[in-house]
Amino acid sequence: MNGHCNVKMSDAMEDIPFNNGFGDLIIDNKKSAAHRKHESSRKEAEDKSRLPALEAAYTSILRELGEDTDRQGLLRTPLRAAKAMQFLTKGYHETIDDILNNAIFDEDHDEMVIVKDIDMFSLCEHHLVPFFGKVHIGYIPNKKVVGLSKLARIVEIFSRRLQVQERLTKQIAMGISEALQPKGVAVVIEAAHMCMVMRGVQKMNSRTVTSTMLGVYLEDPKTREEFLTLSVHA
Repeated sequence: MNGHCNVKMSDAMEDIPFNNGFGDLIIDNKKSAAHRKHESSRKEAEDKSRLPALEAAYTSILRELGEDTDRQGLLRTPLRAAKAMQFLTKGYHETIDDILNNAIFDEDHDEMVIVKDIDMFSLCEHHLVPFFGKVHIGYIPNKKVVGLSKLARIVEIFSRRLQVQERLTKQIAMGISEALQPKGVAVVIEAAHMCMVMRGVQKMNSRTVTSTMLGVYLEDPKTREEFLTLSVHA
């Protein structure tokens, strides 16, 4: 109106320092998304390149079992089995850093957090048959918490590998401990093993229970008992 207000908004914005961190956050998110996309593409390429060898291996297994791999029901079985095995062991290609990206939050909370009854499926490395059950996780934050669904994703990373239950339990606990640096972590797994149900002793109702206790869960019996009461015994 008076002839002095002819400065463009974009020009004015150039003089305003952008110190609130949003710009860096957007850039970091874009970099992380690009990294995840690159890793996913790389895994898909590796799986595709290895698929023919896996398919040939399953074909050989079926033939050595006395099957006719040319009969209709088995024509695509080696390929399907190869793809299934790649899916069941996809945890080898995943890391905790990949899934916890931007999911750890500063929070002034120091009471126990429990996520129970997480479904778990894995393959016994001794016989390549399934074992499955429930995972119960508890941790006591040390100023940092994680998105609750990420705990289930951590279970998925380590269970989608050839495993023994004892090692799986410890890997889940150590993974959470290293990522969050909490005051304590507790993990209990209850599982049925097909190597005991379908073969060997063939005990249909047997269950295996393993636990790993770190930090205050290991040091303080009352804290440990509280976790067990609220998760396993509830």
